[in-house]
Amino acid sequence: MRCPRPLPGPRPVPFRDAVRRAASEAGASIPIIGELWPPGRSPIGCDVRNYDLEFLKRFSMVLGMLGLITLGLILLAYHLHGRIPPEVSASAAARTQERIAPAGAVYAGDTGAAAQAAAAAAAAAAAASQVAYGGTTDGSVIFQNLCGACHTNGVGNAPTLARGDWNARIAQGKDTLYKHAVEGFTGNAGVMPPKGGNPALTEEQVHATVDWMLDNLK
Repeated sequence: MRCPRPLPGPRPVPFRDAVRRAASEAGASIPIIGELWPPGRSPIGCDVRNYDLEFLKRFSMVLGMLGLITLGLILLAYHLHGRIPPEVSASAAARTQERIAPAGAVYAGDTGAAAQAAAAAAAAAAAASQVAYGGTTDGSVIFQNLCGACHTNGVGNAPTLARGDWNARIAQGKDTLYKHAVEGFTGNAGVMPPKGGNPALTEEQVHATVDWMLDNLK
């Protein structure tokens, strides 16, 4: 069984048109509605006034200017940061120079002689600050702490304090004894290490020890 077709009627009115018509009719009968929506004006849509458009325009310009200023400040900070050299502490720079310094150096001419003299002076100063036995020139102190280990018991054929061990040596002269004691000596009887094996001794201390030994021969 088929359903009957609907009878032809008026075309449906769009919603927008219906609202406009209702507003117009209401405005004609109700004064306050007529003031809100005068005839010919639609109550639907964006009611944007001219001053609203002007505000949006100016606000957009302000935002654009602020963006440009921010970008300029960022670029300026980046430029200044690149021009300022990084801070390096003196100790870090010294350690870096020490690590990359060459293992040796070439000394030539007057500059080389001056450098060698300065190096020798620095070495002498360093040695002076590390003088053995407090720098004493008391021969007995040095003999008891260093020389007595060999010269008391004749270890390695070292001459003892017996006079017979020294007669031939004394005949060579005291300067020769000083030289052998400072620089070291290798003979048929044995070996004398330089400065008795303690390089921290000064020549004056070595001479004082030799003098004390000669004065105490038995």
